[in-house]
Amino acid sequence: MNFGFLGAFILFTLIISYNLKKQARRNRRNEQDFWTRENQANSVRRKPLDNLIYIRIPLEQFPTHLLNDNSTVLECIETLETLTAQKIVNLTGWSNTDLKLEYGTANITVLSEYDQNYTLLVRTLQKWADELIDAGYEKEASTIMEFAVSTNTDVGNTYYRLADYWISHGESFQVERLIHTAEGLRSSNRNAIVRHLKEKRGLT
Repeated sequence: MNFGFLGAFILFTLIISYNLKKQARRNRRNEQDFWTRENQANSVRRKPLDNLIYIRIPLEQFPTHLLNDNSTVLECIETLETLTAQKIVNLTGWSNTDLKLEYGTANITVLSEYDQNYTLLVRTLQKWADELIDAGYEKEASTIMEFAVSTNTDVGNTYYRLADYWISHGESFQVERLIHTAEGLRSSNRNAIVRHLKEKRGLT
């Protein structure tokens, strides 16, 4: 009998068992912490929403006169026109529990609407920008993408295509500003965006 192999196998089994039990304990603690925070959140009363950063769409600054025969562009403009009458707030990275703790349970529905409006906004902006870039209107598209970045979007293509535009126009130093913005995002996309931008800038 190969006692060396048997000993190694037993040790390996013990390590696996220990790690599984450790992970199970961690999961139980995380679940307990979640329900503790959730119970606290459900008891928080409605709070004022005055400190939210509401986003205004500067549609008058965008190239609405271009590609008026493009159905995708027209759809984007129509969507943005509709959104101008809505309240828009970037709540990316906030869980429902976070929002209830911060603003009260009674506000969760309206806050979700604000955040959904934001998601639609940044996706529509990039969709429009993509159409403009494909048609050769890179400068006009950059205006749209710069606005999206100013709202702390986490749409990766907005950062990447704007970085490409600046690099191709000899303004690669501008990518540093994109990296700084991306590093401050609450989104789970943050690290990927930062890494990709640094690769473009030649920082890795």
